[in-house]
Amino acid sequence: MMTGRMRNQPEGSAQMDEPKSLHDLFLQKLFRIPDYQRGYAWQRAQLKDFWEDLINLSDQRFHYTGVLTLKQRPTPAPSEKEFWLIDEHGYKLYDVVDGQQRLTTFVIFLQALAEFVESLKENEGKAEDAIYISDTVNLAAVRESYLFRLKPTGDNFRTYIFGYTIDNPSYDYLRYRILNEQGGAAVQEPFYTLNLSYAKRYFMEQLAELHRSMGVDALRAVYRTLARRFRFNEYIIKDEFDVFVAFETMNNRGKKLSDLELLKNRLIYLTTLYADDELDAAERRSLRETVNDAWKVVYHCLGKNKIRPLNDDDFLRAHWTMYFKYSRQTGRDYIRFLLEQQFTPQKVRHLVERDVPLPATEEQHSEQDAEFFDNGEDARTDPEPLGLDPDGSAETDEQARSITGHLTPPEIRDYVLSLKESAVHWFNSWYAELAEGMADDERRRIDRLNRLGMGYFRPLVMAVLKSEKYEAKRIRLFDCIERFIFLAFRMAGAKANYRSSEFYNAARELDRGDIDTAEVEKRLEKRLEFTFKPDGALRTDDFLYVLRKKFESGSGYYGWSGLRYLLYEYELSLLSESRQQKVDWNDLLRTPKDKVSIEHIYPQTETPDWAKGFDTIEPAKRAAYAGSLGNLLLLSSAINSSLQNDSFARKKQPIFNAAGQKTRNGYADGSHSEIEVSKEAEWGAAQIRCRGMRLLSFAETRWHFRFSNEHEKAALLFLDSPCEGQKGDMAHSWGE
Repeated sequence: MMTGRMRNQPEGSAQMDEPKSLHDLFLQKLFRIPDYQRGYAWQRAQLKDFWEDLINLSDQRFHYTGVLTLKQRPTPAPSEKEFWLIDEHGYKLYDVVDGQQRLTTFVIFLQALAEFVESLKENEGKAEDAIYISDTVNLAAVRESYLFRLKPTGDNFRTYIFGYTIDNPSYDYLRYRILNEQGGAAVQEPFYTLNLSYAKRYFMEQLAELHRSMGVDALRAVYRTLARRFRFNEYIIKDEFDVFVAFETMNNRGKKLSDLELLKNRLIYLTTLYADDELDAAERRSLRETVNDAWKVVYHCLGKNKIRPLNDDDFLRAHWTMYFKYSRQTGRDYIRFLLEQQFTPQKVRHLVERDVPLPATEEQHSEQDAEFFDNGEDARTDPEPLGLDPDGSAETDEQARSITGHLTPPEIRDYVLSLKESAVHWFNSWYAELAEGMADDERRRIDRLNRLGMGYFRPLVMAVLKSEKYEAKRIRLFDCIERFIFLAFRMAGAKANYRSSEFYNAARELDRGDIDTAEVEKRLEKRLEFTFKPDGALRTDDFLYVLRKKFESGSGYYGWSGLRYLLYEYELSLLSESRQQKVDWNDLLRTPKDKVSIEHIYPQTETPDWAKGFDTIEPAKRAAYAGSLGNLLLLSSAINSSLQNDSFARKKQPIFNAAGQKTRNGYADGSHSEIEVSKEAEWGAAQIRCRGMRLLSFAETRWHFRFSNEHEKAALLFLDSPCEGQKGDMAHSWGE
């Protein structure tokens, strides 16, 4: 099947079950992608394989595309659009259980081919039945065979040969955006419609190039190949009860279903298992519609940012953490919990099972594994101990929201509605600038957390957005989280999962209403106690330890994980309403450009011009000045790295080429931080030291802490003792 390359078979060779061509397969059939199916998942790699197979197939060979598994649907009501074809023309209506990715690809390709052929200059103004897509088949026949038929009476509506059921999130998008039905101005574009759109664009471009290089005969050839030489085995499921199990089993190969897709199928399957006295027909339909509606919202939110769509499995795991429990055992623990413990057929229809205990040796091994997975949460990244609180806040069975015994329809509904609501807040936690109805102050707080790195706090942020109705309380908690991350992780060097269990659990407690945001603030402050001395000053030994390794490696502050955030926040602090923001955080992402987005003012490779300003510093100690905090400058744009060794005087002014065009900014017309530095007459050891002290003082104010004294603060710059006359030299520029 087309989950890698399809296998070519010689014409006339023996075939099991008489594989059918696409032409024969579509005779008198209507295909529907049911609501439990995922959306269209093929991307460039699969489309490229399909295209290459299509254009490279020899005229003497067939192409086997695998098994198409179908389940016949009941005859629709007379009011449904399919009824007239079934009643008057003998069509049969089928759900596609397996093979929808291939069928969708074929339909998109045929639509792209029809549009392209129709757009050719020689076909302008012609009716569809006068445009031939092969020697004997016209465009009208292709559309009637594979795409849609128009009812000749009444309102002449379209009945699609292939499409999604109305509950599927991609139903409208395929009709209006891919198959060009008129209307549909407000069509939503959930996650999977990105793939539908790309597939059509991909084929349109391939067809244009094929026509340009080989002419119209090549277009006719690919149509004949697809319609006649691509072959399927057709299998029709007769037992309705097995269709959901068959779907899960069949989709465990090829491009696997995501966890979110598997869960949707499972929940819809469970709605079919309840007895009528638990869930009557109307309630069953309502619950199924609730599931479908929730997944529409979820996929809309995940794909809302088309440039950077969100990962569906990441969202599902975060919601599981917030709704049910958190486990540190494995990355796949959440989906096993959902599919093997919570949402199982056994919890709807009770089965009698005899308990068979494991042999003693296996039980012991299981306990050892659990202990192994549970260790070391509070361990420091570095080998020396931090002296942190050893309490790991491990999950307990009593803390978890767990569905035990019989699974009721309201429990399914509650979970699904929570998933639906949470998807909106999950998106907002990533892209606050696109959040609807969010105040600017709150956007700024979430934006800060994303710049700093939200890490394991994202489920908690989602829970806060979902549960706390007062904006002021949300903002106060977001400020506390940001301070915690900066002090604990960026300065104190705590391991990335320090206290993760505690705050994963807090997300669930907050979602359940067991605690409020004030309690979370108290816990954050409690877990920051290790960063402070008894007198309230910040402990600097851990920060010194982290920095010492950076200076020993030669990077200095440039290698510190908090540098970009600190310099960016300092840049924003220089802004006022009358000033224009000159730096975007995206310019500071870790890309090759990052090497020149933060500049060493005094270059790492010293030149004679620069040596004059450091003649009082021993040559062996000058590297520390290059890597010290005060020497690192946030640039408004990337500059040519070959200019970074220029003298301070040249760096301050813009550079122009012979034609008078500016080739790079100078500090004087750069970021606000650059402008501040450009006011210095010279740049040497004193200036580096004083600017470093200023940045550390800014950090004290910005993140609400204090160093014990100026001497301790100066030690963090990793420079020699203060230069004589330092204070007077710098007074004019730093306002001291």
